[in-house]
Amino acid sequence: MAERAQSVRDKTPSRTIAALQLLLSEYHARDFAVELWDGTRLAPEPGQFCRFTWRINNPGALRAMLRSERQVALGEAYIYGDFDIEGDILACFGVAEYLATKNWSAADKLRLASLLLALPSAPRHGDAAQFHGRLHSKLRDREAVSFHYDVSNEFYRLWLDEAMVYSCAYFRSQADSLDLAQQQKLDYICRKLRLKPGERFLDIGCGWGGLILHAARNYGVEAVGITLSEQQLTLAQERISEAGLSPKCQVRLLDYRDAEQIGTFDKLTSIGMVEHVGYDYLREYFDRALTLLKPGGAFLNHGIGRSMQSASPNAAGFVRTYVFPDSELVPISAMLEAAEEAGFEVRDVENLREHYALTLSHWVRRLEAHAARARELVGDLKYRIWRLYIAGCAYYMQTGDLDLYQSLLVKSDHGRAGMPLTREDWYRP
Repeated sequence: MAERAQSVRDKTPSRTIAALQLLLSEYHARDFAVELWDGTRLAPEPGQFCRFTWRINNPGALRAMLRSERQVALGEAYIYGDFDIEGDILACFGVAEYLATKNWSAADKLRLASLLLALPSAPRHGDAAQFHGRLHSKLRDREAVSFHYDVSNEFYRLWLDEAMVYSCAYFRSQADSLDLAQQQKLDYICRKLRLKPGERFLDIGCGWGGLILHAARNYGVEAVGITLSEQQLTLAQERISEAGLSPKCQVRLLDYRDAEQIGTFDKLTSIGMVEHVGYDYLREYFDRALTLLKPGGAFLNHGIGRSMQSASPNAAGFVRTYVFPDSELVPISAMLEAAEEAGFEVRDVENLREHYALTLSHWVRRLEAHAARARELVGDLKYRIWRLYIAGCAYYMQTGDLDLYQSLLVKSDHGRAGMPLTREDWYRP
């Protein structure tokens, strides 16, 4: 029996290499290396610069190819350490897409199954988000937000900019630093809304308070932010106090559906929050926003949208399981339709996906640069989840499978929208 087990182990590397060669047989210009747990190595194709090394730590890792949800299985294999990506992690997503969507012939499927089933089984894991109750109920939404944001303020501080802005930056040049690009984004939003001293301004899903601090300090508004994250609330309040802006700036732990209790506002933003709303709840979301605005008020809705050319993601996909529970990305057409049905007038729509690709690239490099400290704060599993998630978003922003939209909406006052004839003031130096 022991001799048989030893024989299986001896054949495992060669079977793995054979499976890899079949999996990658039609993948041309392979610009990455593969290294097995025993040191066996496949070099990149001749003439190709090695962008990353796919290090397979577990002989059973490739059995992920047999699961129906191959994309999820590949993500899980990485986050649980069955394999590693050393080098440029953004470069691995083209390979992952190829493996996740490849349709093999019946003969290749049989050959692949015979090779992979002969490999040892990879251990099953379980660290997914699990919530109960009605989807998008207030309690469940708070649990979902807490799962993502209440990880560690210090963890986010490692790779965000100085103002801790967790959304797409605005680059005037690709050479802009992340800190500069985020300040430009905050100012760009304020100019789009044309904030004026004395106005009441509400930021739904305010994060750590970067936008409301900027608006109160530079535009003289009375700024209010709401969040469902207790850790964000605590740090945002500390930052407001340190800035000496307490009379003009405040943060509340409040669901947007309860925001009517704090009155009405001249201007309104929602930055990176609409992704949590869900397709079936978009109309309610825009109804609530309209109610919060005074007549003639403006609402800037900023969020990720799914391209109409991209398939609707599976409900049990990797991001919803490990990163953003209950989130849903919808096309911009669905967002605007719900906004207009609620009574908004659409005044401007801008796609900033190239800006978000740059932002995410900065984030993943900064996270990798602080990998040791990140693992100390949140553990290796969370570090891997965030590294994979941020890099994946950067890749899909680059390919156009995901978009980042800013929509400027107005609550018209008997036809008066308060908009000037041009956008020239948006682009001032």
